[in-house]
Amino acid sequence: MRERNLILTVLAALMLLCGNGCTTMKQTDPARTATEQLLLSTAADRAVEDVTLAQFAHKKVFLDTAYFDSYDSKYAIGAIRDALSRAGALLMADSKSSEITIEARSGALSTDDRTYLLGLPAMAIPIPLAGTVPTPEIALYKSSKQYSTAKFALLAYTTQSREHVFSSGSMVGKAYNNYFDIVFVPLHHTDVPEIKKKKTR
Repeated sequence: MRERNLILTVLAALMLLCGNGCTTMKQTDPARTATEQLLLSTAADRAVEDVTLAQFAHKKVFLDTAYFDSYDSKYAIGAIRDALSRAGALLMADSKSSEITIEARSGALSTDDRTYLLGLPAMAIPIPLAGTVPTPEIALYKSSKQYSTAKFALLAYTTQSREHVFSSGSMVGKAYNNYFDIVFVPLHHTDVPEIKKKKTR
C-alpha cells in the first residue's frame, strides 16, 4: 500500500511539473541546406565580379530576365542588378523608359558532389534467423566534396533600334566546400566566406 501511494505521489508530482514546464519543440528540415544555398550564391557573386560594365554608367538600363532560368534565379538576377548599379547604370522598371536593354541568361547554377572512401563502407550483414545486423563505416580516408558553378552571360542592345551594344561572353564563378576524414581525424576546407566565419566562432 505504501509503495502504491508513493508511486501515485511521484506520478502526480511529474504531471504537475510537466503541466507547468514541459515543452515539446517541433523541428522541421527545409528541402535545401544552407550550405547548398551559400555555395550557389557565392558562385553567383563571383560570376559577376570581373565583368566590365562601366560603359553603362549614367545610361537608362532595363534588365530583361526572360531568358534567365535556374535555381536561386532571384538571387542571381539581384547580383547582376547590383553589378550594373555599382557600375553607374540607371536601372529602369520597364523597357519603354530605357535607352539600353540588357538580356541576362544562365548557363549553369548548380552543384556537383563527389565522395571517395578508402576503407569499409557501412553494411547490413545477414544473420540466420535474426535478420540483419548493421556494421559502422570504417574509413581510413574519406572525402566528401561539393562544388558549385555559376555561368551567366549578358547581351545589350539599344532599346529603340535594337542595335547591338555589348556581349559579356561567359561570366563564370565557382565555390567549394570539402570534408575529409584521415584515420578518424576530420578536416574541413571551404572558400565560402560565411562558412569560414562560422568555423572560426
